[in-house]
Amino acid sequence: MNMKVMYKTILSEYEQVFEKIDQDNVRDFIEKVKSYHRIFLIGVGREGMATKAFAMRLMHMGKEIHWIWDDTTPSIGKGDLLIATLGDGQIGHIHYICERAKAQGARIYVVTGSPSGKTAREAADNVLFVPAAVYRGTDEVVSSIQPMGNLFEQCLFVLFDMIIMIIVEETPDLSFEKMSARHRNVE
Repeated sequence: MNMKVMYKTILSEYEQVFEKIDQDNVRDFIEKVKSYHRIFLIGVGREGMATKAFAMRLMHMGKEIHWIWDDTTPSIGKGDLLIATLGDGQIGHIHYICERAKAQGARIYVVTGSPSGKTAREAADNVLFVPAAVYRGTDEVVSSIQPMGNLFEQCLFVLFDMIIMIIVEETPDLSFEKMSARHRNVE
């Protein structure tokens, strides 16, 4: 397959995913993110990278953000939100973290391509379903010519960026200029 055919096919896959995403589901996720000041995030691999990018933008918005794997992460508890991205909905150590955070009173929001997965079913208070092909996923999603979870990971990155843009647009005292002022300045 030549590159031109490949990129057009991949763009078509993106379109199919974003057409299938439940807008009310995304709206609920946005409202939860807007309502919490202290947000903890967790993810691994390429979907973890998309989640880290989301965490960075949330920090730029002025929220108190903590990455679960960081040694400086404080305790989690009531009044905190944990956003866990796990494509197949059942990554063992992420499931464990979700259970522990829930036991401490945190709200758990799982972002997944497989809402039938164990963590989405058993530990999540809310689930954001991104219907894109995911590695080891079992739910009905948009299939992909790409390997493993590429489509899910790419759509996750774009969806998280769009969510940030929507929150900025809906928040009167927030702007990209204000966010830019919080960007790391020791580069």
